[in-house]
Amino acid sequence: MNTLIVGVGSIGERHLRCFGATGRATLSLCELNTSLREQVAARYGVAAFADYERALAAKPKVVVICTPANLHIAMAARAVEAGAHVFIEKPLSTKPDGIAELDAAVKQRGLVAGVAYVYRAHPALAAMREALCSGRFGAPVQIVATCGQHFPLYRPAYRDIYYKDRATGGGAVQDALTHVMNAGEWLVGPVTALAADLDHKLLEGVTVEDTVHVVTRHGAVMGSFSLNQHQAPNELTITVICERGTVRFEVHQNRWRWMTQPGGEWADEPGVPMERDTWFTAQAHAFLDAVEGKAPVLCTIDEAAATLRVNLAILAAAEQRRWITP
Repeated sequence: MNTLIVGVGSIGERHLRCFGATGRATLSLCELNTSLREQVAARYGVAAFADYERALAAKPKVVVICTPANLHIAMAARAVEAGAHVFIEKPLSTKPDGIAELDAAVKQRGLVAGVAYVYRAHPALAAMREALCSGRFGAPVQIVATCGQHFPLYRPAYRDIYYKDRATGGGAVQDALTHVMNAGEWLVGPVTALAADLDHKLLEGVTVEDTVHVVTRHGAVMGSFSLNQHQAPNELTITVICERGTVRFEVHQNRWRWMTQPGGEWADEPGVPMERDTWFTAQAHAFLDAVEGKAPVLCTIDEAAATLRVNLAILAAAEQRRWITP
């Protein structure tokens, strides 16, 4: 499929590389920054456009939107208008404006739209969710997520990109925690209420929050989510406590595990070592499958819009110091 990657910063280049790794995409890119455009196009040997309209005039079948979050909806809407299926980086946007109209246009034209919440493509998390949905461990009663990493190691240019400003999707809530909140909703259902605290603690050169704590309700399920972007370990653990057992996803170990006997031992489900590109490639395969009508998208616009409401509620709850209903 002719696939256009729009914006080839860190995440855009990863999508370019991983859609290419599927062997199912003929790639091109669109990037305003001349130096970056030329470097990435040469690195991957793909056609490059400086102008979005010219790129759309080449009639891509799939457009992957990797620009700052405040530009996502308008650029996706234009791609849909041009007849392309759209895959949008997370978060879906920084505000709800235009989302309903985009969704309606996608459906009216019979196109496919998805949002890149990549944890849904991780086989261990998908397997854990399947076990939860089967009722094997009884109904969930609590979810606890803890995660962190040293952001400058993985995004050394963070001071100069979208991350430095909430208006463009920056800060820990919209950049990293949104992945975990989306995964939590996928596992135990939508957030129905939340309270939050956040602060800027250690990241140099920015003033946006780098540390967040959120207490949630997902209907009857109680939750807590903690994230920072300055610790040394790169770890994510999501634990779901159920009526008849506990399950745990550990992305840094590429596994999920479970325990049913009080004081017992963890039982580890078999897993294999996995590079981060592996699950991004799986995500790309899943979206191309959806375009071909073989499977539903991993994360719909409606689901991503729900997580956007959670993002905004976290920011509001931290500012107002009260519980918020997303």
